[in-house]
Amino acid sequence: MAATADALVLTEPGHLEARTLPLPPLEPGAAWLRVEACGLCGTDHEQFSGALPMGAPFIPGHEIVGTIERLTDEARSARGLDVGDRVAVEVFQACGRCPDCRRGATMLCPHHGLRDMYGGTPVDVAPGLWGGYATHTVLPADARVHRVPASLDPVDATLFNPLGAGLRWAVTLPGLTAGAVVAVLGPGIRGLSAVVAARHADAAFVLLTGAGPRDEHRLALGQALGAHPVDVTTEDPVAVLRRDAGQLADVVVDVTAAAPEAFTQALALARPGGTVVVAGTRGTAALERFNPDWLVFKELRVLGARGVDGAAYADALRLLADDDRLARLPARVVAAEPDAVADLLGDMAQAPDRPVRAVVVPDAATR
Repeated sequence: MAATADALVLTEPGHLEARTLPLPPLEPGAAWLRVEACGLCGTDHEQFSGALPMGAPFIPGHEIVGTIERLTDEARSARGLDVGDRVAVEVFQACGRCPDCRRGATMLCPHHGLRDMYGGTPVDVAPGLWGGYATHTVLPADARVHRVPASLDPVDATLFNPLGAGLRWAVTLPGLTAGAVVAVLGPGIRGLSAVVAARHADAAFVLLTGAGPRDEHRLALGQALGAHPVDVTTEDPVAVLRRDAGQLADVVVDVTAAAPEAFTQALALARPGGTVVVAGTRGTAALERFNPDWLVFKELRVLGARGVDGAAYADALRLLADDDRLARLPARVVAAEPDAVADLLGDMAQAPDRPVRAVVVPDAATR
């Protein structure tokens, strides 16, 4: 096994620095993971641009798939894993003992949470390797991992993260039932994953919204996945729902980023007594013209969604092994080199043909 790891460290907005970091001895219950692929999402380019300030230098990347390279006897016994096993890594660690963990809300564990999450923990927190833009990452005793089905290659397996989000946000959290009408706001990979999840749960109608020419291609992909696409710059999605679904949405899933106006649109799209799941973050943008009376008069249920739980991740991996529709979406895969990753992150934010799927791999392999 290597004694060091190569990693990309985000030292300040717009600057990724290649570093070599030591692989120190493992604590009891821990393992070293050799990273094979790391998916990217909106959080990655928001961190890179500075729209999501993170403070101290850190290794980005939280959609991690890799193989166990070394593990302690305690980890082998507790996890039922061994060297060479391929796993997908949850974003948040969890103690497993607190009230939140015991009820399944591991992303809210007070002992971990945002302070030592993958893709956001500073490199000065030992052992420093807390992100997917690296050849290795650490799996402490409280890290949560899932075995990857043998039929999935590492790049496609990174979809466990967005599809897990789609399953939790569109189905589990709102209690989606067969025959429901669903509206998904935002046609990124998580929005497309929410479409797949809702269709898998037998939703009768799924609306997918985007805005302008930059979303045209993604809306077309959503249509191929079973959604009714709407460009909100040219059509009123509320009118479209009334006309084509015959009612407003039972469930609205807002996965837009830095788009405060989408929240008010979500409330307008929900039927009286409906549920609105808010998963996209707004950053520092202010919400204008919001009247809480909308919640009262419609008696809406509004749920915040912070990440994904273990059950949804496991379900996502099983679904990916059986259904390759998401894996067939175009992917841009680059090596973990500063310039290549910086270009990819920049294109994710503003390129006219911004990639739907983006993946970083430790070596020069691309497809």
